[in-house]
Amino acid sequence: MTAPAAERARRTTYTYFAAFVAIGMSGGLLGPALPHLAEMTGAGMGQIAILFTARALGNMLGSLLSGALVDRLPGHRVLMGMLALMALGLVAVPFSQALAALTALVFLLGVSEVSVNAGANTLLLWTHGPASPPWISALHFCFGLGNMLVPLLLVAALAMTGQFQWAFWLVALYALLLLVPLARQPSPAMPAPRPGTEASRPAPDPWRLVLFLLLFGLYVGAEVTFAGWITAYATLIGTPPASAALLVTLFWVTLSAGRLLAIPLLRRITPWRVLRLCLGLGFVATLALHFGWLPLPAVALLFGLASSAIFPTLFGLANQLMTMDGRTTGLIFLAAGSGAMAVPSLAGPLLEWAGTGAFPPLLFGLVGLKAAGLVLLRRRVRRGEAGHR
Repeated sequence: MTAPAAERARRTTYTYFAAFVAIGMSGGLLGPALPHLAEMTGAGMGQIAILFTARALGNMLGSLLSGALVDRLPGHRVLMGMLALMALGLVAVPFSQALAALTALVFLLGVSEVSVNAGANTLLLWTHGPASPPWISALHFCFGLGNMLVPLLLVAALAMTGQFQWAFWLVALYALLLLVPLARQPSPAMPAPRPGTEASRPAPDPWRLVLFLLLFGLYVGAEVTFAGWITAYATLIGTPPASAALLVTLFWVTLSAGRLLAIPLLRRITPWRVLRLCLGLGFVATLALHFGWLPLPAVALLFGLASSAIFPTLFGLANQLMTMDGRTTGLIFLAAGSGAMAVPSLAGPLLEWAGTGAFPPLLFGLVGLKAAGLVLLRRRVRRGEAGHR
């Protein structure tokens, strides 16, 4: 890559980083703002849980749309359209005092957020090729950074104005500002296969893809469940609302820091070991929550660290083991949306039916399913490598 081309690639990559901060902030608003949205609409915790289902359904549709659009249209046009849609939805949320209207808007936000997410991931792979893994970790750090900052923005908005609406409007403004650099930069194109790489790549294995999709779905389901419900869980067990809202920030602090740590870590140990380490920390965090070994802030920090490297490491591993075009990336985010719909939507009714004691076992079970899926994937890859030899 020539020096001017490398400089253009860096500028484009930094724009994707800024876009990931925006979608991290947009997605991260739902959890901390959930009590305010419930009060605004007059809905109970079991009813307001439909927002997670709506967002996940939007994620699923957006995954299919983004995969098709990025393969056929200039990628930056796709990102610009989805960022504009996201900003429009954020502006309208505080005016939607009926639960049905709010649900429809959250669905549109789900479409736009995951389209930017999947699109930027694909374009980043096309920009950097085999050198993309460190950039992927940095990209997902920016997503965590947005999630980490937005509860603080909500707390500041409440302290300064007494209204949660300003947090939504400020994030919308930030998203609109990103349209300018995206319009000025050319969209990356899917690179042609390098000579010799096709022969060295194993034959496509549908079951390998299925296991990857399962792991992505379970991971996102666990992440969204913790980030979306830890504030409500803490409030239900008697934690003051301001302190409960900050638990999400603590979760995203260590999730973001862990993604930075994963950049040098992946140069020293295999992705498989990184994933096993994360799952081990997840088991410790959920047991500590269940048995009260640690205070809630410490559990949030530990679970964030346990979650930190899973998505970018899985994504980089998938790029090593499969061909990653817009369609495959879309399928990954479709699976992620399915997990985000299936798991968090159960948490509200579960808390109402079984009480707060059901929340830690739910998280523990999700970590256990991820561990089982990783074992199956490793066996499948080894079998494929043996057959390829």
